[in-house]
Amino acid sequence: MPELPEVETIRRGIAPHVTGRCIEAVTVREPRLRWPVPADLSARIVNCTVGGVERRGKYLLFDLDRGRLLIHLGMSGRLYVLTPDVAPIRHDHLDLHLSGGLLLRFHDPRRFGAVLPLDGDTLHPLLAGMGPEPLSQDFSAGYLHRLARGRRVSVKSFLMDGHVVAGVGNIYASESLFRAGIRPTLAAGRVSLPRYQRLVVAVRETLERAIHQGGTTLRDFSDAHGQAGYFQQELMVYGRGGEPCRVCASVIRRQVINQRSGFYCPQCQR
Repeated sequence: MPELPEVETIRRGIAPHVTGRCIEAVTVREPRLRWPVPADLSARIVNCTVGGVERRGKYLLFDLDRGRLLIHLGMSGRLYVLTPDVAPIRHDHLDLHLSGGLLLRFHDPRRFGAVLPLDGDTLHPLLAGMGPEPLSQDFSAGYLHRLARGRRVSVKSFLMDGHVVAGVGNIYASESLFRAGIRPTLAAGRVSLPRYQRLVVAVRETLERAIHQGGTTLRDFSDAHGQAGYFQQELMVYGRGGEPCRVCASVIRRQVINQRSGFYCPQCQR
């Protein structure tokens, strides 16, 4: 699933091309996504100008004259900026035809994504209850320490909870905990304030580095121009079970934590 750095990479890739352009038409080839494309999508967004593209967690939000357009990439979604002469291929489910001879194409083989119009400032259920952005000032050690008090859930699951912080997925939770020297199975309520301070720094550094590298390509992620991300070359623990730690040479361990694969170094992470 595209995580925060991948979604931010796509946002930065498409924003300069779509901002200021008018949506002149919409072509829907397959409306049966995880959240079905509304039948009145065209009526609600055609003739609207895109004022900008924002990101909230793993969701993209297009600011329009009338409301907003939410796009979620799901497990395998991609967005491409193309010219109208590029013929659609299998799994190209939707096109936004933009002024100036461009189109934005939504591609999603698994159909777990969403393209949904939002009215005004109405908060969609998909966005309700989300925690602070991990790159914002609201995400702090004090905030995490207070929220974790008495919690027995693992610190990795705690960090991946979208109600705690928005958009920190499996890859970047694993990598951030390694940078902070915290074992992912440790109960969130047992992590001290100084260790949460290290974790906040680690989360920010990990995400910023991943965004700089264009995200992580483990299977099929690519950006708005079809380019793969390169952060996978810097992964310290994720996906490296059985391999030596790049720091201490101990064997990286894999452990299922809350039904998700977790990876850690038993020597570097305590």
